Amino acid sequence: MKLPLLAAALACVSLVAVANEADVKKAVEAKLGKVEKIVRAPMAGIWEVTVDGQVLYADDKGTYVLFGSLLETKTGKNITAERQFNALPLDLALKQVRGSGKNILVTFEDPNCGYCKKLAKDILTLKDVTVYTFLLPVLGDDSYEKSKAIWCAPDKAKVWAEWMSYGKALPAVPAKCDTTGLDKSAQLGARLRINGTPTIYFANGERVPGYIPAPEIEKRFNATGG
Repeated sequence: MKLPLLAAALACVSLVAVANEADVKKAVEAKLGKVEKIVRAPMAGIWEVTVDGQVLYADDKGTYVLFGSLLETKTGKNITAERQFNALPLDLALKQVRGSGKNILVTFEDPNCGYCKKLAKDILTLKDVTVYTFLLPVLGDDSYEKSKAIWCAPDKAKVWAEWMSYGKALPAVPAKCDTTGLDKSAQLGARLRINGTPTIYFANGERVPGYIPAPEIEKRFNATGG
């Protein structure tokens, strides 16, 4: 069962009454599918559960499941959004580091996306940033073919940056091209309900659908400390 985004309206799913981690996990799996992770939430009597890449919450007896964001009132921190961000499989992303790399930016992009190319040029002006880019070929068959050429290149990040920033021709797709990671990247975008590119994530879990210029990105880095 595919889960909605945690930013969606709150909803409750009734489960059988149980009392421990194993039983909570079993009860959630019976209703929603395989539990990837289960830990105590920073709130008494609540479990934080990850299913299908989405974070949700179950009560201590497994009677209810809650879809929504858990906020820390003192700081305003969106704990759920941060957990979602930290759960991203960054090994599937193309990695670019500028300066110290202390500020983290995650993007979902299509190689044929005009605003993604504009973002790529802006990224060249950012200082002290690490950019993780998930390939998300949603603009047609040609986008997938270009993504394959990038994914199967010896230096994926370099080929990506040169194509997006300067329009340098992509290399030919090699005869042996394992697209498993590329396909997983696309599937991740689908699970997160990302329908347009670019989509940008900041380390505090903030998700921005669409392009924002470099000065706005820098403002968010300064506001969040990274």
